[in-house]
Amino acid sequence: LQAYAKFSGAPLTVNTINNSWRAPKGDVPVLISEDIVISQPAKILNFLRKQKYNADYELSAKQGADTLAYIALLEEKLLPALLHTFWVEAENYCSVTKPWFASRIAFPLSLYLPGKMSREALNRILLTRGGPPLYSLTEVEAQIYRDAKECLNLLSKRLGTSQFFFGDMPTTLDAFVFGFLAPIYKVCFPRIQLQEHLKQLPNLCRFCDDILTCYFRLTVSGQSPAGQDTADANLQKLTQLVNKESNLIEKMDDNLRKSPQHPPRKLTTLKLATGGEESSPLNRLSP
Repeated sequence: LQAYAKFSGAPLTVNTINNSWRAPKGDVPVLISEDIVISQPAKILNFLRKQKYNADYELSAKQGADTLAYIALLEEKLLPALLHTFWVEAENYCSVTKPWFASRIAFPLSLYLPGKMSREALNRILLTRGGPPLYSLTEVEAQIYRDAKECLNLLSKRLGTSQFFFGDMPTTLDAFVFGFLAPIYKVCFPRIQLQEHLKQLPNLCRFCDDILTCYFRLTVSGQSPAGQDTADANLQKLTQLVNKESNLIEKMDDNLRKSPQHPPRKLTTLKLATGGEESSPLNRLSP
């Protein structure tokens, strides 16, 4: 959602909360616009489009259909592996995901909610991928990672050498792909089989790095450029100062126009030539 907002120019303000269960409608992310409360990413994107913040304005009908097809592919093939990597894989969950989320949740719910989220992720995986012929969790895990790697290969082939999936400007598809790939690419996990496969696809890694650098002002290492925030603050102060000076100049001009005007005084010409000779233009000096 943040990537789409940056691509489309939507002026979103991100408010980080610790108590996600107390969010409007009990889910995050949630968009609040005046008295309107919207949850679920797809509904939020539709709302932004209705407000004329559309990243797909220049896409053809075929490209729009391709966008829907690739988003469905991401949710079917890549999302289960993403959920498993974060919430089900024991080492990743215990060393990264659980302490990460628990640090943002107040005690004592920090002891309960991460486990609840882990169980919900596992149930979602089994509900969608646990039917015949995959009966055991091991078989399900192997299959979802095979599907995820195949999905990454398809995305890499589709992107090719282009900067974005539909040319030089980012669209909804780029926001979705970035939202799926960036967590896999940037989070340091103990078990990294999906991350290892992603890093073998340099164009997808470059895709993530470019968006982080251009739209989130992050370097490849994931840090903000040194002094960038200070420079932005100084630029803002300078802009305010220039605006004040401009307003002052405009007021001075208004006062001058309103004041009594005197006809211009005729300036005499000083002749440098001697005698009665007519001085040339080069010998005239106007004081």
